[in-house]
Amino acid sequence: MNLLSIGASYRTADVAVLERLVIPESSVPELLQRLVAQPYVGEAVVVSTCNRVEVYAAVSGFHGGLGDICNVLSEHSGIPATELAGHLYVHYGEAAVRHSFRVSSGLDSMVVGEAQILGQLRDAYHAATEVDSAGRLLHELMQQTLRVGKRAHAETGIDKAGQSVVTAALDVAAEHLGGDLTGRSALIIGAGAMGSLSVATLTRTGVGPLRITNRSHERADRLAEAYGAVAVPFARLDEVLREVDIVVCATASTEPVLTRERLERVGKDLIVLDLAVPRDVAPDAVGLPGLTVVDIDSLANSRRTNPAAAETAAVEQIVTGEVENFLGWLRGAEIAPTVAALRTRAEEVVSAEMRKLMSRRPEFTEEQRADVSRTLHRVVQQLLHSPTVRVRQLAAEPGGDQYAALLRELFDLDVPLATQADAVPEIGGKA
Repeated sequence: MNLLSIGASYRTADVAVLERLVIPESSVPELLQRLVAQPYVGEAVVVSTCNRVEVYAAVSGFHGGLGDICNVLSEHSGIPATELAGHLYVHYGEAAVRHSFRVSSGLDSMVVGEAQILGQLRDAYHAATEVDSAGRLLHELMQQTLRVGKRAHAETGIDKAGQSVVTAALDVAAEHLGGDLTGRSALIIGAGAMGSLSVATLTRTGVGPLRITNRSHERADRLAEAYGAVAVPFARLDEVLREVDIVVCATASTEPVLTRERLERVGKDLIVLDLAVPRDVAPDAVGLPGLTVVDIDSLANSRRTNPAAAETAAVEQIVTGEVENFLGWLRGAEIAPTVAALRTRAEEVVSAEMRKLMSRRPEFTEEQRADVSRTLHRVVQQLLHSPTVRVRQLAAEPGGDQYAALLRELFDLDVPLATQADAVPEIGGKA
């Protein structure tokens, strides 16, 4: 098995494509099961956020795994595979490991250094664990991915400004409102993770008074209480829209919450920060007089959130070192079946020789037979100990895969291997 990551993000797809690809939380278990049911896919983890949809998989062959995953994503999104391919990036082997670590470190985020991706990766890993779609390879990858992300944020200043998609959107809003949002009234629609981040960010930046609405009023009420905001019933949405300066949309609705008809009734200038995918603002409402919409596409185009080069360079250095560490573990794990097969072969030889000896010396007592057997086994184990320890060490170094192959050749070992016929050393698509 080898690692393959396939996805689409703000870098390769606009929000119209992403909202078709996005995987609702309730649909993730079923999609994971469909993925691991494919012929070339042995393990899978799915990450779905407002600006990326990715599949991390352990596959038995590059081309077969790529085709299997693309077909599942095509069926899910309704986008023909040939059209979808133009929006996907693909990473294989070492490149997949590096991509995973860069994502968790915030280097691949729309807002470089944002920390929310760590929670999103943790949720994705948890979902895969719940349905048992992550095996040994992806368990190790995801655990190391989360650790590397935490290390990057702890040891560098990449996230010292507290940047997020919300702060980037507020920067755009500030430009439309004279540069200062202090005292501007705002409404947050949605009380989930992004809604909570929005409330916290707006409170910190001095926006207010704040009102929160959600289809489940209890969630809105809890969030409002935590930040000193006011929860309003969803039924009053039209009324509140006419009373605020800024609206932040962050729901999980599959249909637009702010329709053209609803926004036409506002009758005043309004800035809407649509951070939801699928979009909360109906596409046909964009362009209405007095309405300014800031969505994922416009944020991606603004690219106003890059940290200092020294900070990103420090994170890249961490990622490079951690990738090599992971590859060392991977090479060591790959030689384990060969070492196990060698020890099994040795045990078989000892057992065969013991049977021959006992057939020639029937006068041996059971105690004598046991003594001879233990002695032979100890001799074989001592002979194998140093070479197998050393070969594990050598296998963990670059080029170490040759040692496993050499052992298999020297001792004629039959070790089941993943299909390598269509594997390639490294594939990196659009990033």
